[in-house]
Amino acid sequence: MSTLELFFDLVFVFTATQLTAVLADHLTWTGVAEVVLMLTMIMWMYGGYAWLANAIVPNSTSRRALMLVGMGGFLVIALAVPDAFASTGVAFGLGYFTAIAVHTALFGFAGGPEIFRAFRTLAPLNLVSATLVLAGGFAPDGWRWGLWLLAVAVQRAAPYIDPIDKFTIAPSHFVERHGLIIIIALGESLVAIGAGAEGVELNLPVVLVALLGLSLAYLMWWVYFGGDDTRAESALDAVEPRQRVRAAFNAYGLAYLGLLAGIVAVAAGIKKAVGHATTHLELPQAAFLAGGLALYLSADVAFRRVLRIERVHYRAVAAVAALATIPLGIFHALAQLTALVAVLSGMLYLESRADARR
Repeated sequence: MSTLELFFDLVFVFTATQLTAVLADHLTWTGVAEVVLMLTMIMWMYGGYAWLANAIVPNSTSRRALMLVGMGGFLVIALAVPDAFASTGVAFGLGYFTAIAVHTALFGFAGGPEIFRAFRTLAPLNLVSATLVLAGGFAPDGWRWGLWLLAVAVQRAAPYIDPIDKFTIAPSHFVERHGLIIIIALGESLVAIGAGAEGVELNLPVVLVALLGLSLAYLMWWVYFGGDDTRAESALDAVEPRQRVRAAFNAYGLAYLGLLAGIVAVAAGIKKAVGHATTHLELPQAAFLAGGLALYLSADVAFRRVLRIERVHYRAVAAVAALATIPLGIFHALAQLTALVAVLSGMLYLESRADARR
């Protein structure tokens, strides 16, 4: 993976921070819907760049210049996230269209005849979805929702309208690139600790909640990087090339979206928990903290199912156990975080025991 790709991914750090802040400030059904819709559109765009770098090395001045323009579009998207459904919808749409247009140009003109043939039908569909996002930015509230939902529908239908098995996947690069996004997103949980502690007296309960938040993020890292990344690479490598593309799309598409949405929800929950270290959480706050972890584990189960990776039963049970901690959060934030850390620790311990018996 090139350093330019790493540089590109730094914009995602800011985007994750923005999405977490929106969710933490709007723990309502509307707030959740807005964040999920924006994350879905953003991940389609980001995923397109991951597939691009898997096929085309950004090793020339012109390609790097275009990547910079694409990063600019991505940055504008991130800046527009907090008020994308209000005053900054136009900026969101313009940034999105720019990022997709650059992606299309790179695929079309830098990839050579073989890659261009694989992308030539998908490219117009990408531009149609980007145009819908742009048009939604100019539209009033109700129309904005409709146009952006239609854009997502086009994106999800595109790989079936134009089968993606014409592409080729290099498993090592593909898995590494997506693994980096998990690390970046988990890093947002640490940023959330600092954001939640802003303006709060640094006493023992705050320190304990912060350390538990760090422990929870670490255990979530362990859930994925304790084997999922290496097993995923082996699983993709073992699949026949034409089927490999479909498996990669399913695993790193909807399943991965669930992983990232879960991380964002946990980060928002941790932010609220740090601010309530000496007291209890409100029901929505406790639900987001537990529900985010449950979603993360459930999406990991789906990810493993697609790639036929074992060890899913303990994770499914742990997802249910995470939801059972909601009443503890209503009692005390510290109690819920302790329970969530215990759930993940117990799950990982039982998995290690099961592996040792094999």
